[in-house]
Parts: sequence; C-alpha cells; structure tokens
Amino acid sequence: MSEDASTRAAELDDTNPSALIYDWNSKRYRGPVIINRQFELHDETLRDGIQNPSVVDPEIGDKLEILHLLDQIGVDTIDVGLPGAGQRAFDDVLRLCREIADNNLRIRPTCAGRTLVADIAPMAEVSQRAGIPVEVMTFIGSSPVRALAEDWSVELVRRRSVEAIAFGVKEGLPVNYVTEDTTRSRPDVLWELFRAVIDHGASRLTLCDTVGHVTPDGVRNLVQFTRHLIDASGAEVGIDWHGHNDRGLGVVNTIWALEFGADRAHGTILGIGERVGNASLDQILVNLKLLGELGDRDLSPLAKLCTKVAEATEFPIPISYPVFGEDAFRTGTGVHAAAIIKSLEKGDRVLADKVYSGVPAGEFGREQEICIGPMSGVSNVKFWCRKRDIEPDDGLVKAILTKAKSGKRLMTDDEVRAVVAEHAG
Repeated sequence: MSEDASTRAAELDDTNPSALIYDWNSKRYRGPVIINRQFELHDETLRDGIQNPSVVDPEIGDKLEILHLLDQIGVDTIDVGLPGAGQRAFDDVLRLCREIADNNLRIRPTCAGRTLVADIAPMAEVSQRAGIPVEVMTFIGSSPVRALAEDWSVELVRRRSVEAIAFGVKEGLPVNYVTEDTTRSRPDVLWELFRAVIDHGASRLTLCDTVGHVTPDGVRNLVQFTRHLIDASGAEVGIDWHGHNDRGLGVVNTIWALEFGADRAHGTILGIGERVGNASLDQILVNLKLLGELGDRDLSPLAKLCTKVAEATEFPIPISYPVFGEDAFRTGTGVHAAAIIKSLEKGDRVLADKVYSGVPAGEFGREQEICIGPMSGVSNVKFWCRKRDIEPDDGLVKAILTKAKSGKRLMTDDEVRAVVAEHAG
C-alpha cells in the first residue's frame, strides 16, 4: 500500500465516525439538535393507538408483554387505557397497573379520561386497588373550531377543567391537563385555561397537535409560549407534547418540541392511531439515539416490540416502514450488496451497517439482508449460499443468477432453494 493510501485508510478508520461520514445535518446555520434538559418518553399505544379504526384491542396477555418490552427499552410512562370506558377497559387497566406494582417495573402508569368526575373516579379506584400512583390525563378541546362544533364557551371549558383537576388532586393523584387541538387554539384562551388549572393543582400540561396541523415553527412558538406562562406562574409544572402525523411531521415535530422546552414526548409504536396515526414512538427513539440523546440505552428489543404490537393489533408493518419494515435493511442490487458483503468479509459489522444505510441495523435488533434478484451479481449469490451453509460452486452460482435475471422481482428463499435442489440432483 502506498504512503498516500495508508494515510487515507487511517483517515477512514471506523473508530473515527466523523471521518467515515460527512454529516450535512450538522452544517445548517441553526446547528445540530441539542436538548438541554432532562426529558421523558410516554407511550400511547394501548390507548390512543388502539383508537385507530383498523386495529383490534389486544388481549390482556399481549398488553402485558408490550408493557414489559416498553419497560425494558426505558420508556418512562405508559397510558394503560380509559378505565371509565367499560368493564373490560377497567379490568385491563387494573391488571396492567398491578403488573407494574407486582414486578417493581420502572415504567409509570397513566390513565386518560374526559374532564368529568365520572371519568376520573375509576382512575382513583384503580390506583387504590393496585397500590400505586396513577397519573390522571384529563382532556378537553380548547380550539375555536371544537368550541363551535360542541357549543362550548370558554367559561364552560374552564369550569369543567377546574372541577376535574380539583377532584383528581383531592384524590391524591398527579393530574395532567390535556388540551385537545392545542395547536389551533387561541393564545388568550390557552392563557386563561392554563393559569386556572395550574392554580388548582395541575402538575403537567399536555400540548396536543390533535389533527397534525402544526409545523416545526409552530411547535417552537407554542412550547415557548407555554414555558413562559409556567415560568410567570412560579409553579413547577411539566410540559408534554402529543403529536399526530396527518402532514407527515409527527416525528420531527416531537423532536423539535423536546429541543424547545417540552419535558415529555408522546408517541405510539408503529405510529398507530386515529386517521394516519400518531407520532411513531419507535422512530422517535431511533432518532434520539442517533442524535446522541439516549446515551448507551439498549434499543435492540425495539424490533421485537414493533413485531409484537403489529401482531397484537393485527396491524401489519408496512414493507417500507423505517427501520422495522421488511425492506429496511434488505437489498438485491449488486453494487449495494457488494459493498455490504466486502465490509462483512473484513469482519466489520459496524462498517457494513454504515456503507449503504443511514441507520445501524444492529443497534435496533435488525441486520443487513442480502437477497437475489434481477439486478444481483455473483457476490449476492455466494453470500446467500454461505450464510445457509451451502457451498456456491460456479455451476450453482450461474444457475441461480440465470433464474434470478429471468424474473421481475427478488427471489424468495424457497425459489432459491429449489434451484439449489435442482442443481444438486
């Protein structure tokens, strides 16, 4: 190797990430994302998520498994449901809370309900019977369009909100005031409502982008407005961000919310939820990890969690879904596969994860997958065979490639094995 080549190889040493990848994301004038505060993550899969019209409410056994996986990856809180929605809902909520208490799980339970005593009373009962605090998340619409549809006045919303908050506080529960459609609400109305509930003991305020209306600039403006209001009140009150994905901005809006002052971010696994869904909690976790905001947290169980939620809710993961879709780390293109294979042959899985992927598969319970199709080369076939302990002699390689290039799509494993069997015979 020449001196110049040796120098270049040293510069591209995979122990020096900045040498391997030029990060245009950090070159914008506003600088990299920096979250200068402690924050938490909240899961809404088993409440807001199952309001999706195309999913099923999972059986309790599946809910318990989802609960444990969320705890395992370090999610801080979970909405275990609406105990006032019916007997099955109440029983499932109580069972989940008892599971948390009996197993000393770190994850903390919350329950959702309208700003009605009748909705909050079952939460108090669950808390007493499970023997652990349950955060009350009491919600009401705050936007002019919702007020017009419901014939609500600001005074009515304020009175109902204060009554609900006061009841929850009297029961000794932490109360989170959730304004639906916050991102389309007037600042003067929010000021009046927020000051009233803070005065009556609300410990958190949740800002909701209920219909996926807001852009990142709107996120910044609303979160900073709320932070200034809280600071002016002198109270210790947290800010939650709850986003939906109608404009495809759910994940990026959530990250902006954390950067600009939110203390806790909501999401659902796979982004399930009403209409096009909520901000995807799995994608939020992936991006926060890649931004360096989750330290050495182990997210390898995330793939298992996504698969479990898909099965339990009967919501198939889209093939092209980021990170956890079937095609996320799959390629049959010869030049792409060759680069990945060469990296693996060097014994360097980190390099293999980076060379044709912006996401390191191994950190999230996945791996690079080399397939065989019309655009594949010899290296694809040899890699596929050797991974399955099949010796790829020249005749077999030629036979598989001939079959692959006569088709219009990637070959399935069964189709490749059929060629292997025919060649052996």
